[in-house]
Amino acid sequence: MLPSVENVEVKTREDVKKNKKERKEKAEKEKPIKIRIRLFPIWLRLLIIVVLLGLSLLAGVAVGYGIIGNGEMDDAFKESTWTHIIDLVKKQ
Repeated sequence: MLPSVENVEVKTREDVKKNKKERKEKAEKEKPIKIRIRLFPIWLRLLIIVVLLGLSLLAGVAVGYGIIGNGEMDDAFKESTWTHIIDLVKKQ
């Protein structure tokens, strides 16, 4: 024989959507608040980036003048070298 229809619970689309929305709201309320603690503050990160950029600039000058330019690496940081380079560029 066929099962009894009287014992079957009928759900409409609206009921399913309502239950889904209620479960979602309940899950959002139960979520723990995640607090992020930074190991390094943002200002320190920026300072580190600026220092690293400066060091890479100095290393590039030393390598460019000392190795590629066939000069001494120490000469790249002397004032006379830079005045000579500026004079060559300006051609005065």
